[in-house]
This record gives sequence, C-alpha cells and structure tokens, in this order.
Amino acid sequence: MSSDDTTWLIYRGDNRPHDGMSRLPAPPPWRTFDGVVPDEARSWGQDGVESAANGLGGSRAYFPSREVVEMVNAGLYLRRPILVTGKPGTGKSTLAQSVAHELGLGTVLYWPVTSSSTLDDALYRYDAIGRLHETNLTRTKEPPDVGRYIRLGPLGTAMLPQHQPRVLLVDELDKSDINLPNDLLNVFEAGQFDIPELMRLPAEQSSVRVMTADPNERATVVGGRVCCREFPFVVITSNGEREFPPAFLRRCLRLNIQPPDQATLADIVEGHLGAAALSSSARLIEQFIEARDLGDLATDQLLNAIYLTMSGGEQPPITRERLVSSLFRALDGPGR
Repeated sequence: MSSDDTTWLIYRGDNRPHDGMSRLPAPPPWRTFDGVVPDEARSWGQDGVESAANGLGGSRAYFPSREVVEMVNAGLYLRRPILVTGKPGTGKSTLAQSVAHELGLGTVLYWPVTSSSTLDDALYRYDAIGRLHETNLTRTKEPPDVGRYIRLGPLGTAMLPQHQPRVLLVDELDKSDINLPNDLLNVFEAGQFDIPELMRLPAEQSSVRVMTADPNERATVVGGRVCCREFPFVVITSNGEREFPPAFLRRCLRLNIQPPDQATLADIVEGHLGAAALSSSARLIEQFIEARDLGDLATDQLLNAIYLTMSGGEQPPITRERLVSSLFRALDGPGR
C-alpha cells in the first residue's frame, strides 16, 4: 500500500481496527444534514470495534478486492449508499460487517427485505393496540408514555443524529415490492423522516424517549422528527434478479463483486480453518474452481467440503468423492 493510499483510504479492507474515521473530511454541500446530536448520544470508540466484532463472523477472513475497497471509500466520502451485486457467497453481506469492525462503527443494523417489507417496517413501528390495552388495564386518565410503544427500525435507528455514521445492511432489496426502492429515495435524499404519532403531541411533550433497533437502547426524538447528522454507511445487496428504477440507481454507487480467485480462496481457507487445512486442500480448491466454472457456487460450499474431509478419521476415497460432489452442487442447477 502506497503512502497515497494511507492518506486517502479511510477503509483499508485489512480487518485491522483503526481510527480512520477521524480523517474523513466534511461531506459534499449537497449531502450535509443538520441533525442535532444530543448529549446522550453514544460515541462508540473501542466499544464500536468490540460491538462490531461480536457479529463479525465470516468477515474475520474477508479479503476485499482493490475495487471493493475503493468503492467503499467513495461511499464514505460521498455519503451515498452502495448497491452491491454479485453471485452468492461473494461477500456482499459480509462487506458491511467488515466496514463496521475496521472503522469501529458498532453493531451493523440489519434489514432483511422480503416481498412484504415496507418503508415503515425499516423506519419505526407504533404499537397503538398495546398502548390502548395498558390504558384500559390501569384505568388512568393519562395514557402511558407513548415512547414505550414506538420502536425505531434499522433504518430509523441509522438515521438518528450521532457523532459517527452507523452501518446499515439492506439485504436482498431485489425481493421487495416494486415500489420500495422509490420509497427509500426520499429518506436517502432528505436524511430525515417524521413520526406523525409524536408530531401530534403538545409542545410540552415534544421530547420523547423511544426504543431503537439496538437492544436495550433508547433515543430522544424531538418534535416527532428524526434527522441525521452523519449519513449512515448503507450497503444494499441484490442478487440481480430485477432492475431498479433509474432515479434510485442515480443515488447509489454500484459495485459488482466478482467471485474470489484461487489465491483469495486460499487466504479465505487459511483465515477460517488455519494453515494446516490450507496445506491439505489444494486439490479441493482446484475442484471447486472447476465446478464453479460450470455453475454458481458459494465460497462456504468449499469451506464445508474442506472441514468435512478433515473431520474425524480418514474417509474412503469413494465416500469423499461422493460428499464433495454433493457439496459442490451448483446453486443454479437441478435440485437446488
């Protein structure tokens, strides 16, 4: 890595935590937001590294390409979401964990998208029935604290004003309803959203403590509006099963992650299973690459095969071949 790299790169992709976020310059004028960071806001620091590491999993052995590292840094500098495509097992979701861990940005906020997902699911949920039920049980004139019945979703939590951006993973957006990508545009552009149930409160009740997507954490919402200070680092994954609207694509940086080559696969195997596993799996790696040329395979299929062939006593050759053939079955083939 050159001296220019160490100056420009905030995210290096080497899985070693550092304080690179302190060098991130101010956002472009058109991506500046005016959310007020409350005194209670958490500054992650080393806690951010440890919190991210708790959910790190496979990203401890994640080896992003130069293109991936550069695009992550472009997203950090421009405060834009990154739309990541690629075949299964190429590390699309792991990328978010890697960024959070290396830059000490806390636990990744995770939104798994389905065909029934809506923007409200990601912003917040209001349990009006639960609040009414408690009011009837206690038989008090004043309804219970509304903040106890509002929980911010992963996107809503990511939009809270904080000293450093949170990392948000929007997983498999191509599974969504056709309108959801466009629904996201306003939030991504405005960097804020409203909670009508709180906006209707009288002025003396304008400051409300609500629950967040972080376990056991609460945050203050003033005037019913959540406005970010630092735009979150957003990774949106897609399996390429549909096209997105041009207006949505224009507001994202696009990245297609290529399957790892033989050298990178060797690094991944060593990172997950150790040097001994690598030294005895050269032929399996070659078989995996040959099978991958004929159909879609995920890297964890290779790891499963290596682990299985190393576990217990030595297997008969015919058993080993049968197991490897089954584990290397293409994801896009018959019987998938």
